[in-house]
Amino acid sequence: MRRALGIRRVGHAGTLDPPATGLLVVLVGRATRLARFVSLMPKRYAGTIKLGSETTTDDAAGDMVGERDDSWQARLPPEIDAALRNVQTQTEQMPPAVSAKKVDGVRAYRVARRGETPALKPAKVVIDRLRCEWYDRKTGEIHVDVVCSSGTYVRAIARDVGRELGSKAHLSALRRTEIGRWKVEQGTALEALDPAALSLQLLPMREAVSHLPAVILPAEEAKRFALGQRIPASAPMGAVAVFDVADLLGVAELTDGVLHPEVVLVG
Repeated sequence: MRRALGIRRVGHAGTLDPPATGLLVVLVGRATRLARFVSLMPKRYAGTIKLGSETTTDDAAGDMVGERDDSWQARLPPEIDAALRNVQTQTEQMPPAVSAKKVDGVRAYRVARRGETPALKPAKVVIDRLRCEWYDRKTGEIHVDVVCSSGTYVRAIARDVGRELGSKAHLSALRRTEIGRWKVEQGTALEALDPAALSLQLLPMREAVSHLPAVILPAEEAKRFALGQRIPASAPMGAVAVFDVADLLGVAELTDGVLHPEVVLVG
């Protein structure tokens, strides 16, 4: 993207593991400052859970840990559904050992690659949907539809489903199909990028915060906001997108009826 646009300031709003495919939101220029708000959008995945073995990475890229466990072969579809429901209700999840989570300031994957076990702690997650699309009893593959919060590892969901069944499992395939209201069908494949037309295909910055409540400021208050000043306002508590009559000014945190500028994009 940097090469295609000739712009250094390019970022993303949520990585994909190397074996995974699907949607990645890219932000350009000043919009990179909005990445943290985009990354909070729920994400949807199509995944395949492979029963019978766990791996060092909780997906097919890792080495198998221990012996195979084929006790899953006795499990019936209703038991699969029950295991998925139980995992969906989890509010905390143990991240994979090979992950970007930090332990004492060091990425867990760096610790794991040294042959050590990172001292990870469970993280809060929200799994809005974990549904079996179909189950292949011959191969032990559960094809799932997942909607979850930022910071949730589908790899760990696969691992936990195996354990919930009294067996083992890992994630054998993953595709991110949605981020917020954006769908993978709306994206452009890397190999199909046209540098000559790319700048015309970029969405306006306001699209990155369309999921946030909006506050429109009159001209004088808009000038004060652009200077980083706090502004009285009436809106739902939390993060809000702040506009003047025409443009996105930035994002603020609304607390006790006052806008506290978090990101100012003008001035």
